[in-house]
Amino acid sequence: MNLLIDADDTLWENNIYFERAFDAFCDFLDHSALTPPQVRDVLNEIELANAKIHGYGSMNFGRNLQQAYRHLAERDIQAEDLEHVLSLAARILEQPIELIEGVEETLAYLAERHALTLFTKGNVEEQRLKIDRSGIGRHFHHKEIVKEKDAAAYNRIVEHWQWNRAETWMIGNSPKSDINPALAAGLNAVLVPHEHTWVLERQDLRLPADRTFLMVEQFADLRKHF
Repeated sequence: MNLLIDADDTLWENNIYFERAFDAFCDFLDHSALTPPQVRDVLNEIELANAKIHGYGSMNFGRNLQQAYRHLAERDIQAEDLEHVLSLAARILEQPIELIEGVEETLAYLAERHALTLFTKGNVEEQRLKIDRSGIGRHFHHKEIVKEKDAAAYNRIVEHWQWNRAETWMIGNSPKSDINPALAAGLNAVLVPHEHTWVLERQDLRLPADRTFLMVEQFADLRKHF
């Protein structure tokens, strides 16, 4: 059996650091009328548009924050202000890799029984750095980093390795990137919910009748099924 496993917010904490950077951005912006959720709405629109062009990662997030600052600032914009906003995102890379509870033991268990592939999206160098710092790369037969995890990406990886789709599973926390496109590509899928999943990764589940879908409470529960 082939198990594809997501990285950010499935194996290690990720979005919480972006949320902290956003909170610091709101404090610095100090808008007189907009609440943080309203500022978030503006940023979401910027990120949704820019992700299609520039992709993901902390540096792209920093540029998105700068764009939001230019749009929302109620004071003259200074170069040092933009540099500060960018630094809020740069700090994300400085955070330690915090494995989610049960990940290390569960990967060791699964790797003895199945072929594991780390399948993640984002900035290639940034994701490679996180994989190296996590110390869990040894559990995976393959590591694939793509710009976007859509049905086409799942089709490409399955066809490249000539996997049997009925025996291939995608495991992750994102309905948008891990579950719906994998199922659309004819794979099976397991949702491992994370309370801090990025809002742009949330999506209603689309469950075909001919595919198997599971939802577990935590990553360690995968040992009950695989």
